[in-house]
Amino acid sequence: MSDLLIQAENVSKKFCRSLKRSLWYGMADVFHSLNPWSSNQSSAYDGKNARDEQLRPHEFWALRDISFEVRRGECLGLIGHNGAGKSTLLKILNGVIRPDRGQITMRGRIGAMIELGAGFNPLLTGRENIYNQAALLGFSPEEVKRKFDDIVDFSEIPHALDMPLQNYSSGMRIRLGFSIFAHLEPDILLIDEVLAVGDVGFRMKSLNKMSELMNRCAVIFVSHSMPQIFRICSEVMLLGKGGVKFHGRNIADGVAAYFREFPGEEQTITGTGDARVLHLSAKGQTERANLHEALTIQYGEDLDIRVDIQLQGEHKSAKIQLLFWNIELLPIMDVMTKELNGFRFAVDENGRGSVTARLCQVLLNAGKYNVSVIILSDDLTVLCRHDNAVTVTVAANCASGASVIFPAEWQNHPGSLPQPSTP
Repeated sequence: MSDLLIQAENVSKKFCRSLKRSLWYGMADVFHSLNPWSSNQSSAYDGKNARDEQLRPHEFWALRDISFEVRRGECLGLIGHNGAGKSTLLKILNGVIRPDRGQITMRGRIGAMIELGAGFNPLLTGRENIYNQAALLGFSPEEVKRKFDDIVDFSEIPHALDMPLQNYSSGMRIRLGFSIFAHLEPDILLIDEVLAVGDVGFRMKSLNKMSELMNRCAVIFVSHSMPQIFRICSEVMLLGKGGVKFHGRNIADGVAAYFREFPGEEQTITGTGDARVLHLSAKGQTERANLHEALTIQYGEDLDIRVDIQLQGEHKSAKIQLLFWNIELLPIMDVMTKELNGFRFAVDENGRGSVTARLCQVLLNAGKYNVSVIILSDDLTVLCRHDNAVTVTVAANCASGASVIFPAEWQNHPGSLPQPSTP
């Protein structure tokens, strides 16, 4: 499967922050392009107009010199901050807007879900929109009839099929839109974060379908969900301020570069106020960090975390546990006792106490993790929850998308498979 379906060569696009100036620039560019005596006249796609190199007042580059190729059977994941240029690139690929410089080559039928409900007519029913979208993709009514039942079954909204689309919820529109594109099997599929709107069950169903579609088409997938990027993408491109900051097939490196773009989180303290963290120190083999600081450890390295606590009122003891969060604010690891409870500690006559947790061989994947300190009473009332008390960055040379990497003991058993029975 080496069919080259998508090719972008030095694609650039600029916008103007001022509406009045953008209208004026647009008129000036139109007159310039219509002037037969202009020495710089050229197509917007060939990148030969010298004026395009210079930014006029209030203009900025939304995309600058973007190049990539996607073949049949491949999925390119586009990641980056909001405003990095991902949606602009998809609109250029879909022909909604034209680049100022560079060339786009698209081979085959294109299915694009770049905005919620894009291409749908809200006054038509779901049934009528299925035929409309199919016609836009170049399919005949006979082809749609053969696929119609599969589209409806996958969308799981047969009860709303003859209802005007304006009465659909956002999730129902996504279900219908994705079902149409998935079953009409375009050569190129462009998806921009719309799967995040659907429920968990439909998202999993859609991701499985996309994995299946990759055998027959080229996919460009924009998402802020790194687990989804790991699941279906064969390569990843990180955009930032309109430029390429990472492009390659090592998804883990691309995702790590994406996470490095985000600043550290602010500390928040909640709970009844009957406890507080006086001090914290975290120590690896080579680095050390105090409360609200950061340290880096290697995969498999030991980590010691000491917490000094002040209890208020009648509390003479309490329980403590540590919670590790990844950059997407998903809980990754809860540090408890072997009995799966918070560690009970006592305090002196002044209400002060100290505890130390030793984490032997931290098996977390490469990434940045924020650590929360949670102090509980016997009835599990939260006395203090100190989020982002310390930041731990784990360095690991691994291409896994999982949060925890467990090094099992493997054994090879050559020749131990049962022989197939002969009829």
